[in-house]
Amino acid sequence: MTNNYRVVVHFDGTEYYGWQFQTAEYPTIQAEMIRALKIIAKKQVLVTGSSRTDAGVHSSGLTANFHLPVAIEPDSLRRALNSLLPRDIRIMECELMDKAFNARFGAVSKTYVYHIFTGQVQSPFNQRFALHVPFPLDLKSMRRAVRHFVGQKDFSSFTSDEPGKKRLREVDLFTMRVKNEEITLTVRGKSFLRYMVRNMVGTLIDVGRGKIAAGDIPAIFAAKDRRRAGQTAPAKGLMLVKVEYGQEETGNSGK
Repeated sequence: MTNNYRVVVHFDGTEYYGWQFQTAEYPTIQAEMIRALKIIAKKQVLVTGSSRTDAGVHSSGLTANFHLPVAIEPDSLRRALNSLLPRDIRIMECELMDKAFNARFGAVSKTYVYHIFTGQVQSPFNQRFALHVPFPLDLKSMRRAVRHFVGQKDFSSFTSDEPGKKRLREVDLFTMRVKNEEITLTVRGKSFLRYMVRNMVGTLIDVGRGKIAAGDIPAIFAAKDRRRAGQTAPAKGLMLVKVEYGQEETGNSGK
């Protein structure tokens, strides 16, 4: 008999090659979780994550689940994991779930935030978490461009995913907030293609710099050609902030 736990993981992704386990020489968040759980469970434990984040991407909301052969009180398990994980990875929430809960397949939406700092001098306290763009951007054009990304579309021009993968995705929210020298872009959808959010952001930056016109975005979608869109924005500005589940997935077996 096993017990299924859900955890919410915060991490600074700067030193990691993303979430997904790779070979031993490439540190990943999943690998660190597996290592810590093996010490606790005395056996290898499969850890399922809600998202496969890119190298350098951060999280304040990635959700994962795993089954343990022993029953451990969730708060005790959270403390044990945090004592074994590196300081740049922290388990913020831990709860016992129904055995059917799956962090990957149960997710109904994921929200990412991308931070851009436009001042001339960037503080060392946020340089790991925001892209520095120290030149003028046409914010009005960027706002006009944002709306073209919302809806169900073929995102072939905004991904480097494998050719055979289905490219149809739906973005149900894309907002741009400007406060002083900070631009915050928020994107929400059920699933995303490889580099999709970073390519969308990079294209918006190119719109802001006058390299791409806001009105050209529909034609870029129609071309289904990655070369037509803008740059790939660096990973460090991107953070997965929230993963949402349907009502049937939020039931706690301890209730």
